[in-house]
Amino acid sequence: MKLIQGLLTGVVAMQFALLPVALQAGATTEDPKDVKTLSQGKLDSFSKEVDKDIADYESKKGPALPLHTIDGVGGILITPVAYLSNPGPKDEIAGLPSFSATYINAREKNVQSFAVSETLIQRVEVSFAASRFGTGTLRDQVRDATTVDIGRDDVWLYNANVRGVIIPENSFDLPFPQITGGISFKQNDGIDQIDKSLGGALTKIGYKRDYGFDYTLTATKAFPKVFDRTLLLTAGVRFSEANQLGYVGFSDTYHATFEANFAYSLTPWLWLAGEYRQKTSDYGRIPGLVETENDWWTVGLGFLPSRHTSVTIGYGYLGNVLDTREKAAWAAQFKYEL
Repeated sequence: MKLIQGLLTGVVAMQFALLPVALQAGATTEDPKDVKTLSQGKLDSFSKEVDKDIADYESKKGPALPLHTIDGVGGILITPVAYLSNPGPKDEIAGLPSFSATYINAREKNVQSFAVSETLIQRVEVSFAASRFGTGTLRDQVRDATTVDIGRDDVWLYNANVRGVIIPENSFDLPFPQITGGISFKQNDGIDQIDKSLGGALTKIGYKRDYGFDYTLTATKAFPKVFDRTLLLTAGVRFSEANQLGYVGFSDTYHATFEANFAYSLTPWLWLAGEYRQKTSDYGRIPGLVETENDWWTVGLGFLPSRHTSVTIGYGYLGNVLDTREKAAWAAQFKYEL
């Protein structure tokens, strides 16, 4: 907001700086001192209006919640909520952007995700996330088992998402949850190369392509007086062809999976959260290299130092991830909302 204020103030200042030129050209015969006083007065008035607009926006802005999932949508870390990220005041067409960086470190695997989102007319959230998945020991394990070098230690997954509010919370003066529907396009950069290096081994067990779509339907309800604190409960369903969220590519069969989360405000600036994400796979096994994936869950704490920032730490269980079993994973996220 300070950057916007500075730019607007600079533009107005430039316009007033050109007034003496107009005077010399015969635009007016007023005393230059009067013009300078008038110019400064208008500039001060404009600056006060900008300050008032900023103050009004700050007074209407809520906390920096929800977080970003590693897919980039508003949620916890691995599951969405029905609330949209940084929707802005009701009288604004668009909220301001939100940015986040997330790091998940398991025993042998890791994920770094960078996301940006924007909400329009309080009803539509568009977002994008780029996630790097470090495959850890997989390259060495494949080389030891087959003498083949797969040529890389990571893949990238790009997520382009659109979500819209179908039913706002408490619609029709009834205690309805907020219901949001979403679609995500996912593109994997790297898994196709790994499959070709393995002579199509992934194709033989069910891999079809390096891109796919996820469809989600999510419901969230706020309960504001649970031991005098707010409790948020979320449940949803996902239709997807993705394997390991898309980090290992996509099959050609959609499956419906369940996901849920909760968030509870221990204090106005400290939240406790937990989540569960059911996972399924069409891939067969390659013993020791590609094992059947398991459901994921996480628990964590979210700190809200200001209305613009959130800092989250979490612990999770990921189960089988390719060639290793990840029973313990640590996560951290920093999110900033303009």
